[in-house]
Amino acid sequence: MGRGPSIEGRKNAEDARKAKVFTKLIREITVAARTGADPATNARLRAGIDKALAANMTKDTIERAVRRGSGADGADNMQELRYEGYGPSGVALIIDAMTDNAQRTVADVRHALAKHGGNLGTTGSVAFQFHRLGEIVVDTGKPGSDDKVLEIALDAGADDVQTDAAQTTVLTSADSLDAVKKALAAAGFTPVSADVVMRPENRVAVDPEVAETLRDLIDWLEELDDVQDVYHNAALPNA
Repeated sequence: MGRGPSIEGRKNAEDARKAKVFTKLIREITVAARTGADPATNARLRAGIDKALAANMTKDTIERAVRRGSGADGADNMQELRYEGYGPSGVALIIDAMTDNAQRTVADVRHALAKHGGNLGTTGSVAFQFHRLGEIVVDTGKPGSDDKVLEIALDAGADDVQTDAAQTTVLTSADSLDAVKKALAAAGFTPVSADVVMRPENRVAVDPEVAETLRDLIDWLEELDDVQDVYHNAALPNA
C-alpha cells in the first residue's frame, strides 16, 4: 500500500510556497515605496503592506522592503514589466512582472507560452480588451449581507457590485479602491481580497481541453519568481 507525502515533505512544500508568496509581496512593497515611503499617503504601498500582513509577514521584513524601495538602504534596480500575448486558442493574456533581469524574465515568459501553444504579442496587442480597475471580493455568506455590502459600496463610490452564492465582488475605479475598502471594513466586512486588476471587457468561451491547457499555463507563469500577476479573458469554470 502506497504512502502519502511525509509530514516533513508537506512542511517543505508549504515553506517553499510561503517563500514564493513573500518574494512577490516584498517586490510589490519595494516598487510601491519608490513613490513615497509613507503608507498614509501612498495607497499602493498601503495595499501592499496590508497584503503582506495578511500573509503573516513580519513588520521588520516589511520595513526593510520599504527602506530598500525608498532608497534608504541603497539603490534598488527592480523594474516593472508588462507582457501582452496569447495563450491556447488565442486567449488574450496580460502578464505583469517585477524583475532585476529583464532578459531572464522575457525568456522565461516566452518559453512558458510556447510550451502551451501561445506566443508573445506586441505592446497594445491585447491591452485594449481589458480595463484597469479596483476589485474587492467580500464573503457574504450570511443572509442579507450582500444587500448591505451593495449599499455601503455604492455609497462609498463603487461603480458596480456583482453577487453570487457566497461572495460579492465590488468594482471601483483604481483611485476609489482604498476608500471603498475602508468603508466596507468599518461596517464589519473584511475583504477576502482587494487589488487593482486588469479585468477583461468580455470573456470568451473555451472548450475543456483548452481550459485545462490554459490553467496549466497560468500555474506555470505564476510559479515564475518574476511574475506578479496573470490576467486572461477566457471564461473558465469556477474562475
